[in-house]
Amino acid sequence: MIYIALLRGINVSGHKLIKMAELKVMFEKNGFENVTTYIQSGNVVFDSTSKKIDDLQQQIKSAILKAFGFDVDIQVIKAQDLKRIKENHSFLHENELKATYYTLLAEKPNKDLVDELNQLEQVVEFFKITDDVIYCFYPNGVRNAKWHNVFFEKKLKVSCTTRNFNTMQKLVDLSEKVE
Repeated sequence: MIYIALLRGINVSGHKLIKMAELKVMFEKNGFENVTTYIQSGNVVFDSTSKKIDDLQQQIKSAILKAFGFDVDIQVIKAQDLKRIKENHSFLHENELKATYYTLLAEKPNKDLVDELNQLEQVVEFFKITDDVIYCFYPNGVRNAKWHNVFFEKKLKVSCTTRNFNTMQKLVDLSEKVE
């Protein structure tokens, strides 16, 4: 089965540095096949016979700690689920793709916390929270976003990682090549 591993917080401001070539080798040494990395932010497409995402996440997390000496939040998602998430973006308009972001959630957020966030007035930036992703529209870019990854983590008490439209599209394309 084809999966995508999304590593959070690597290669940012000189912290938790991992070269993608070394990450690829680490994945291969741990029995994963058809391993492809994409850009330095920690995106890995791979094939595994395992059907248990929790086991894959723990295996990868442990391997990174052993190989690189630090702990990293990891989300593993099936390729078909990533494709579904990418295609269902609420704010997906061809002329605004550069403002389209996906904040992928490690687990389903608490309904009361979601309801609380849904009360925020959305005027310039917009978001829609689902069980596994927050669809975001940031016309002024993610760096200037009022409601960003860390904001959502604190408010929803769920680990998450954000990717832009281009990265999501590339990961879908890479996963389809592996299949």
